[in-house]
Amino acid sequence: MANYLEALRSVAACGAFSESDILRLKDFSNLLFKWNQKINLVSKKVTEDELWQRHILDSAQIIPHLSANSKKIVDYGSGAGFPAIILAILGDYEVTLIESDQRKCAFMQQVATQFNLNIKIITSRIENVAAFDVDVITSRALAPLTNLLEYSHPFSNKNNYMLFLKGQNVVEEIKEASIYWDYDYKLFPDALNKEGGVVKISNLRRL
Repeated sequence: MANYLEALRSVAACGAFSESDILRLKDFSNLLFKWNQKINLVSKKVTEDELWQRHILDSAQIIPHLSANSKKIVDYGSGAGFPAIILAILGDYEVTLIESDQRKCAFMQQVATQFNLNIKIITSRIENVAAFDVDVITSRALAPLTNLLEYSHPFSNKNNYMLFLKGQNVVEEIKEASIYWDYDYKLFPDALNKEGGVVKISNLRRL
C-alpha cells in the first residue's frame, strides 16, 4: 500500500493523498476485476500492478493540471471510468461521463453507487449530447486530437479548457489539428510515459 501511495503522490504532484484514498482505489480495482470477468473493461491479462500503472496512475496525473476552481468536469468516452472515476474518487469534482457502451455505463453506475460519487452518466455518443456548462473537458485514449476538438467545440468557451492524455503521436496530432483549428495549448510531459504527454487546450476556434 505504501508503494501505491508513494506512486500516487509522485504522479499527481500532491502530498495530500492518504492510505484511505489507496483503499478506495483498491476497492475500485477489485470491483473492476470482478466485472471484467463478464464484460471487456480492460485487458483480461492485466495484473493489479499493471492496472495501477497503466490506468489508475495514468488518470491521476491529470490532477496537477486542474485549476483550483475547476469543479465541473465532462469526460468523453469514459469506458471503465478512466480518468473520470479516478478524478471523482480522489477529488471534489462534479463529473459527467459520456459513454456509448451500455454495459460499461452499468459498471460505472455501480461504482458511483458503491462509492457515493458525485457523477452523472450519459449513455450516448458524444456528438449526440447537447452542450452544457463545464469547467474542463477530459479524455483518454479515445480519438485523434482533431476529432476531440470537434467534439469539444460546442462545450468550449473563453473560460474553460481541455486536458487530453495522449500517446507517442501527440506532437503529430497537434500539428494535424492546427490545420483545422486555432487554439492555445501547452504540452506537459507524461509522468509515466516519456513518449506521451498531457495536452491542455483553451480558446478553441474553428478555422
